[in-house]
Amino acid sequence: MLHQMNPDFLDAKSESSGKPCLESCIVLPRISRKADGNDYIMIPHRNGCPAYEEAYNKSLESPEEFWSEIGRYLDWSKPWHKVLDNSNEPFTKWFVGGELNACYNAVDRHVYAGYGKKTALIHDSPQTSSIRKVTYNELFEKTSLLAGALAELGVRKGDRVIIYMPLIPETIIAILATVRLGAIHSVVFGGFAAKELASRIDHAEPKVIIAASCGLEPSKVIKYTSMLNGALDMITATKPKCIIFQRRNVWESPLLESQFDWDELMKRSKPHPCVMVEANDPLYILYTSGTTGNPKGIIRPIGGHLATLCWTMNTVYGMNKNSVWWVASDMGWVVGHSYICYGPLLYGATSVMYEGKPDRTPDAGQYFRIIEQHNVNALFCVPTALRVIKRADPEILVGRKYSLKSLKTIFVAGEFCDYETKAWAEKTFKVPILNNWWQSETGHPITALCLGYGHHPNLPKFSTGLPIPGYNIHILREDGSIAPQRELGQIAIKLPLPPGCMSTLYRSPERFKEVYFTRFPGYYDTMDAGYIDELGHVYVTARDDDIINVAGHRISTAALEDIILAHADVVDAAVVGVPDHTKGEVPLCLYVKRHDATSKEEQINQELVAQVRHMMGPIASFRVAAAITMLPRTRSGKIIRKSIALLARSKQVKIPSTIEDPTVFREIKEVLQKLGYAKLAPDPQ
Repeated sequence: MLHQMNPDFLDAKSESSGKPCLESCIVLPRISRKADGNDYIMIPHRNGCPAYEEAYNKSLESPEEFWSEIGRYLDWSKPWHKVLDNSNEPFTKWFVGGELNACYNAVDRHVYAGYGKKTALIHDSPQTSSIRKVTYNELFEKTSLLAGALAELGVRKGDRVIIYMPLIPETIIAILATVRLGAIHSVVFGGFAAKELASRIDHAEPKVIIAASCGLEPSKVIKYTSMLNGALDMITATKPKCIIFQRRNVWESPLLESQFDWDELMKRSKPHPCVMVEANDPLYILYTSGTTGNPKGIIRPIGGHLATLCWTMNTVYGMNKNSVWWVASDMGWVVGHSYICYGPLLYGATSVMYEGKPDRTPDAGQYFRIIEQHNVNALFCVPTALRVIKRADPEILVGRKYSLKSLKTIFVAGEFCDYETKAWAEKTFKVPILNNWWQSETGHPITALCLGYGHHPNLPKFSTGLPIPGYNIHILREDGSIAPQRELGQIAIKLPLPPGCMSTLYRSPERFKEVYFTRFPGYYDTMDAGYIDELGHVYVTARDDDIINVAGHRISTAALEDIILAHADVVDAAVVGVPDHTKGEVPLCLYVKRHDATSKEEQINQELVAQVRHMMGPIASFRVAAAITMLPRTRSGKIIRKSIALLARSKQVKIPSTIEDPTVFREIKEVLQKLGYAKLAPDPQ
């Protein structure tokens, strides 16, 4: 018998604690910190947000009591007997002995509570001229049937299922059907070519692969099954059976032996009940590295992850159960896992899936249209999406015809958000643009403003927010000592990590310890750099390898890019470190001009150098800039700075399979050579 929770638990008093809902706190946070030995201790401020301060302190001082309350956001078939087991760090366990099912918590319990007719997913695809709404009832029916089909193909608790599909509702149905059986899913981004897909098949050894016939890019059909078949010819693992979802309105794939048609299986399948699993069993494997060596597969534990995601929907993002929530990402990335699929469905909200680009499907008004048409309350995107819209329609001539009255907040993460873009977006969308910072490894934010605790949606310039309860953040120097306030250093998190973070790497526990916990014993090394101010706000300036060491001075590429992007004729920019005989390294900037810029490149270059010297001083040694047509970006919007830096050093560059346009490297190489770099660089491959 499942332990049922009040379906309105986020809008009413908790049945377990009797505490009022978190939305009742409405004061501005002010927090100070001090160092006491190795710990940062939260000091309540008389003008602070008591709910946040109390929760944060409690999460560090009494973690078992704090997370026990959060665990009750879920329905459990068997209660846990121990909240926290950190006897074998860094292999921390939460909710030990508790049993539950992810699909039950994301779908079934809402149907049983009477919310089956509520819209769970809205799929909007301007590329197919279609809008589709999926209710919780439909999710319940289809996940049950697909789980039955998977069971008929031999999938059991603990087996792996690879999902190779685009941003369509069937991808989420495949995810939920897999976990309904207690099996482990591994979603592979649909843009990966055969070689990358093959490496993941060999490593995960799935019992079944679920794929779509194709995906869509503007003016292009990506034939997924062609890449899948190529991968199956390369693998050394036992060939898995395949289920193919035919996108018959786009492209239908011929089926090979051991490939089954999704629709045909669903017609003859029988519904399958939920299989309960222990809280620390794997929910999914998420691969984060390329094909050099063994793939790095993050293991996400089921119990802590589900509880934390459900809790953050209100606590961090300020959503309620009637909210329409839109994450502009792909299911292949961690954001898609956490906040297109699990987070909103666990919470019982409505999740928007947009299959398109910000500016080209068909125009730069699509984000505005979606907000109006679907009454979106919050948007989560990468800053690049906002830059793309700004570049395509700076005066909002297309977007202004749509109403944005439903929108309350835009959240950005995944890369640095420059101030010019943030200011433009706030003026354009007329809502706060709030930063939050997290990683694939954590699965949910490390820092943000906790809107559900009453934080006013306002942050200091460039801050990614305050630590989320459970994260004991320190800024460390290279020798492991704690850096003082506002000193740039390595961001590390004192163990134990909160529930929901990765529990290990798949088939590689020693690598897990070596990569993340060796550099600073007792801490998780985020490999990001930043600092903390006197009020506790965290500033993430760059990845550790994006810090430029200029004659001993550590300079953030993000700080330089923010100055450069403030120039009226610059719409995109990347700064990397390049070799210098005197200073060791100096910054180099490649930027994209506004399409209607009247100034010549030489003039813009001179103005950028003067602007950096004025804002940062001569310490930056910034002297070299050049215009290019386009920067190298992944399909998720991240600039691949490391590739530019390697190319400038005449080193081999392996073009990632997720690159949006691999041809950009030709121009970049030519420009770098004109500047005196990349003279011996081999062509990127």
